[in-house]
Amino acid sequence: MKTTISIIKCDVGSLVGHHIVPKPLLEIGKNKLEKAQKKGIINSFYVFNAGDDLELLMVHEKGEKNREIHALAWDTFQTAAEKAKDLKLYGAGQDLLKTAFSGNVRGMGPGVAEMEIEERGSDPIIVFAADKTSAGSFNYPMFRIFADPMSTAGLVIDSNMVGGFKFEVLDSKENKKVVLKCPEEMYELVALLGTSTRYNVSRVWRAKDELLCAVTSTTKLSLIAGKYVGKDDPVAIVRAQHGLPAVGEMLVPFLHTYFVEGWMRGSHWGPLMPVGLKDSKCTAFDGPPRMVAVGFQVCNGGIASDKNGSPMIRDIFDDPAFDMARREATKLAGVLRRMGEFQPARLSAEAMEYTTLPQIVEKLKDHFQPA
Repeated sequence: MKTTISIIKCDVGSLVGHHIVPKPLLEIGKNKLEKAQKKGIINSFYVFNAGDDLELLMVHEKGEKNREIHALAWDTFQTAAEKAKDLKLYGAGQDLLKTAFSGNVRGMGPGVAEMEIEERGSDPIIVFAADKTSAGSFNYPMFRIFADPMSTAGLVIDSNMVGGFKFEVLDSKENKKVVLKCPEEMYELVALLGTSTRYNVSRVWRAKDELLCAVTSTTKLSLIAGKYVGKDDPVAIVRAQHGLPAVGEMLVPFLHTYFVEGWMRGSHWGPLMPVGLKDSKCTAFDGPPRMVAVGFQVCNGGIASDKNGSPMIRDIFDDPAFDMARREATKLAGVLRRMGEFQPARLSAEAMEYTTLPQIVEKLKDHFQPA
């Protein structure tokens, strides 16, 4: 029997602007998934937030893109959005771009990453969830984790990893994908992933045996809605150890901050800040962009749990090892905001196409004269 890990997220409404998912909405998520667990739809779950996004982590045996699992998430988000409207929360139902469920939440607004695996003797899993940023925010760390020996020592000294990894890269503009193998095609991979506003890592496999190692959400809300309705706020699932990068190697890229697109109104570059769940809330300029990480062990189709049946979840970034990245992010956030609306603080004109800026430019159209 194979085990499936699903992380499905949605901005259904937030407290005090784009700040945080309030307790009543988190409780709706927990109650819905608890009932689903008792019915045998899912085996384990964990509900948390990444800033103003409600995150539903579910472990089950129904496979990827399962209608019942996706319907459960959609119903949970719909119920939470209704509660958000009752409470007059900000952006209630913001990411729910369709009205009728069609069997799969992909293309309907919520972000989703799913991984079906055959359990190994031990399967440590890290789920990453970001807020106020785009799908391309995983390009840099995925490259560092699975292709950079200066970050992942196992690429050099672990015989199960020296054959390298294969990356599936999505062209979000043309809706095409390509698979590149490292180290042989490393330069070509960097050429694509460096354009993080267009090309995104969607899956990673171990080259020698096609073992699935990582998956990310690649939903671009603006391409679905045809206009800016919020940032993509991506999620990712990554397997660790036993011939894959160790958990500690996976976390090396987050010792320092790096720049991602998104931040205020989805229109600016900002420094990513890895934070614990208690700090998973956006403040200055609706940021800085945040990322949380929850770790757990897959066990017999579910999440390894304690004697009371509670899933054993670790809040990975709640650790002083990441204080340096947080300090850097705060300092660089100040540098960028000092530039105001001048590039490169603001995104390129092409990236601003789906924001509200074109409306401003349109007003000035008749004012322009031949030079």
